[in-house]
Amino acid sequence: MARHEELPVPIFTSLEPVYGTGSQLEEAELRFNKLKSKFIDFFGQPPDIYARSPGRVNLIGEHIDYEGYSVLPMAIRQDTIVAIRKRDAARGRKCFGLQMLIARSILCVLTLQILIRYKGFYEYAKSKGIDVGEAVGLDVVVDGIVPTGSGLSSSAAFVCSATIAIMAAFGANFPKKELAQLTCECERHIGTQSGGMDQAISVMAQSGFAALIDFNPIRGTEVQLPAGGTFIIAHSLAESQKAVTAATNYNKQGCRMPFSFYPVLAVKEFLKEEPYSAEDIEQITNAKLETIFANSPSSLDVLKAAKNFKLHQRAAHVYSEAKRVYAFKDTVSSKLSEEDMLKKLGDLMNDSHYSCSFLYECSCPELEELVKICRNNSALGARLTGAGWGGCAVALVKENTVPQFILNLKEQFFQARIDKGVINKNDLGLYIFASKPSSGAAIIKF
Repeated sequence: MARHEELPVPIFTSLEPVYGTGSQLEEAELRFNKLKSKFIDFFGQPPDIYARSPGRVNLIGEHIDYEGYSVLPMAIRQDTIVAIRKRDAARGRKCFGLQMLIARSILCVLTLQILIRYKGFYEYAKSKGIDVGEAVGLDVVVDGIVPTGSGLSSSAAFVCSATIAIMAAFGANFPKKELAQLTCECERHIGTQSGGMDQAISVMAQSGFAALIDFNPIRGTEVQLPAGGTFIIAHSLAESQKAVTAATNYNKQGCRMPFSFYPVLAVKEFLKEEPYSAEDIEQITNAKLETIFANSPSSLDVLKAAKNFKLHQRAAHVYSEAKRVYAFKDTVSSKLSEEDMLKKLGDLMNDSHYSCSFLYECSCPELEELVKICRNNSALGARLTGAGWGGCAVALVKENTVPQFILNLKEQFFQARIDKGVINKNDLGLYIFASKPSSGAAIIKF
């Protein structure tokens, strides 16, 4: 039997297999009905097909996927939905419009050739021997509820859902692992060094399970989390803008040298704790950094922006974080009591945050405040999640404490922001919520 990442994206004729039942299904039905109505308003006909792909929260394994190390995320219920319909070739447009319609809703009207230059689908399909015919126009409406700049992979949810929608519109359906790789390459066009975690979990997630994501090749292994624990996701209200600050923040921390050591030995014996200058590194490697990274524009941007490189600290984070990922997986599959298991998982999350904050330096004052408040309110563990420098924290709490924990965070962290007008009280549900592992990408035909 094929592994699930080798299977194509599932196609459903109803929403229940994706969204379950109850209030979550009712919310999804309302969104799809509004999306269809908007589509008809703009284009006069309903969409042919819908594609959806979720955001994710990374439970542990930060800033190591693009080094090739395994990570352990889970999909969340918040997602991006793309409604799409192919135009007749004769009705294709030579230009495209992009305008905001309402909050969290975007209209895109664009020709296929413009779209595929960014997404890469057209050439990829041809490389697979699939005849996609002449370029035609596409009518597209997008609805997304993954908060932007939150560290919950709103960009991956958009890239994955858009790619899958285009694929489905042309009657194709590639294996999930191929789509994960393709969409990872697409997102790199904005200049961030995406390692593939976000796209892999968005495409391959299974409802009820987190996943250990391995790379080279991409593979997902289901991870059953303890039933007595719940993950709370809370937004620091400081936006993490990777695409804007890639050179000075995101990519600077992960600037890699094209050689390898035995990890622990390299960190302890060969890397000094003091920062390295570019000149230091060039002397060690006997090569100019501009030459080494000549084929990596984002790395060249890093070289221009960075004053020094803390190689010891960055390497120490990467190797210790990689070890914590497997410790996390081993813990949930161990014979520990649920009480001891939850405590161990919380300890690993706390250690991860320390490493992200002090070794990788990707935290910020708002995240530090939020993590501290989480721990002061009986969180078993709390850490930043996503790229950092803003965005969300994730906290592990016991199931029976969830309502009080959320109430405490609203009072101790969010109320001051409400009083200052940073957010509206009625929108709090967007910034703090409990989450169980949700399903991955899907194609929906009504």
